Amino acid sequence: MADDTPPGTAKAPETPGTPGASGAPGTPGGDAGGARMSRRRVWVVALVAGAVVLTGAGVAATALIRSPAQVAADAEPPPQDVLIARVENRVLAETVVLRGSVVAGQSVQVAPVAAGGEGGAAPVVTKVSVKSGEAVRAGKVLMEVSGRPVFVLPGSLPVYRDLKPGATGDDVRQLQDALAGLGHGRGGDAAGTFGPGTKSAVRAYYSAIGYDPRPAVDDDGAAVTGAQASVTGAERAVVDARDALAANKDEAQDKPLKKARDRAIEDLGTARLALAKAEAAAGPMVPAAEVVFVRAFPARVAGVSARPGSQVSGTAMTLSSGKLMAQGYLQDYQKGMVRSGQKVRIVDESTGRETAGRVVSVANDPTRQDQQSAPQDSGSGGNGSGGGGGDGAQGNGATGYLFTVDPSRELPSGLAGQEVRLTIEAASTDGKALVVPITAVSAGVDGKTVVTTVDGTGRQTRIEVRTGTTGDGYVEIVPRTAGVLKEGDKVVTGVNPGAAAAGSSGAAGSSGAAGSAGAAGNSKGSS
Repeated sequence: MADDTPPGTAKAPETPGTPGASGAPGTPGGDAGGARMSRRRVWVVALVAGAVVLTGAGVAATALIRSPAQVAADAEPPPQDVLIARVENRVLAETVVLRGSVVAGQSVQVAPVAAGGEGGAAPVVTKVSVKSGEAVRAGKVLMEVSGRPVFVLPGSLPVYRDLKPGATGDDVRQLQDALAGLGHGRGGDAAGTFGPGTKSAVRAYYSAIGYDPRPAVDDDGAAVTGAQASVTGAERAVVDARDALAANKDEAQDKPLKKARDRAIEDLGTARLALAKAEAAAGPMVPAAEVVFVRAFPARVAGVSARPGSQVSGTAMTLSSGKLMAQGYLQDYQKGMVRSGQKVRIVDESTGRETAGRVVSVANDPTRQDQQSAPQDSGSGGNGSGGGGGDGAQGNGATGYLFTVDPSRELPSGLAGQEVRLTIEAASTDGKALVVPITAVSAGVDGKTVVTTVDGTGRQTRIEVRTGTTGDGYVEIVPRTAGVLKEGDKVVTGVNPGAAAAGSSGAAGSSGAAGSAGAAGNSKGSS
């Protein structure tokens, strides 16, 4: 064999037995290398096969092993594709819920206008005898202004003048009746005439509350004293005239003496009339600034703004008289739903206390909701009160139909002027009836009113019904065929959007899985 080594290149010596060295087949070095290569290949194949087996086992375990939650979910029936409700057997009432306010039959603003103190000082509140929320009786002294009392008496007429001796009228009659109710009768005075008997009653009342009455004529009795002096002088003149006539011996003087006597008698009569008038005008009076009239007792102190030491300015306190009632306003669409006699629930939302009542009146004409109104006849208590309307429900200026609710029991005095929730039972079924949500009732193309029942298998049945009272989202139903519908039956009220969405999602998932399986099959076939 020719040597291909290029000229000039040293040839490496061959060492017998070196791996990779050329040598004859079957030399010891060549056999060892081949054995090691074979063992490596076997191990690689074994590792690959083991990985394939473990991967397959994991996939199988994933398909076969499920959590308890998954097992429970798989055991549940699929969600219904409709919404259902149960048929109920109960009394159904239609209600109207709105806001109202608690008002008294009469509200009186006590705004005394008293004369100033000594030296013309401005009137000052010297005592406040009541507190907010307190019940007051007839004859109670409410406060003092510049040392003078302000008291409350029963009556419905407003005080518009000082009540003095000699005065006549219905307001005098009201004073006489009020004092008589406190045990101070008018004596022999005629009803409505401020005479001697009424003077005695006024003196007795002021003495009972610890004050001296103001004199009707503030002259320290000068008018009566002067009139009495005039009477005395006239009486003496008459005596003198009579004595002169009796002692006269001259017939020519009889005529002028008789004339002087007659004139003296006339002057005495005039003087006596003046004295009677002065005496009638003298005596105690009841100033308008010292009395407040309210219609009914016990009255309540709704609020007190006056404080001892403060100057009198505006309303010093507010009294509410008569039974507390509730008022509210109805809108046009509610007007026909509310009428007298309907039941009402009055709820104090601050305490949760509920009181039953009934509608006693509904206005025929709308009024502005920011106008004051009273459930009873309005009237003033006097004492500077600017009218006697009740505590009207304050609105927002919109118009509405005023209605009044009479509670079955007395409301707490603290609720006067407060807002409450009024729930009016506009209509109700006669006893228990089958009722379903309004959404369960539908009208078919044939014009029949029906509900659709559904049983445990999902089978639906249309049942013709007749509807009755509606209220609070429910309607009374009466099946046209007796016995086909009962309490507890399930009726369809609508479509279940959750089930519909789930169905759409499931269909999309199935379609995607099928597509993946097909793609996998095609891929497998190609390979």
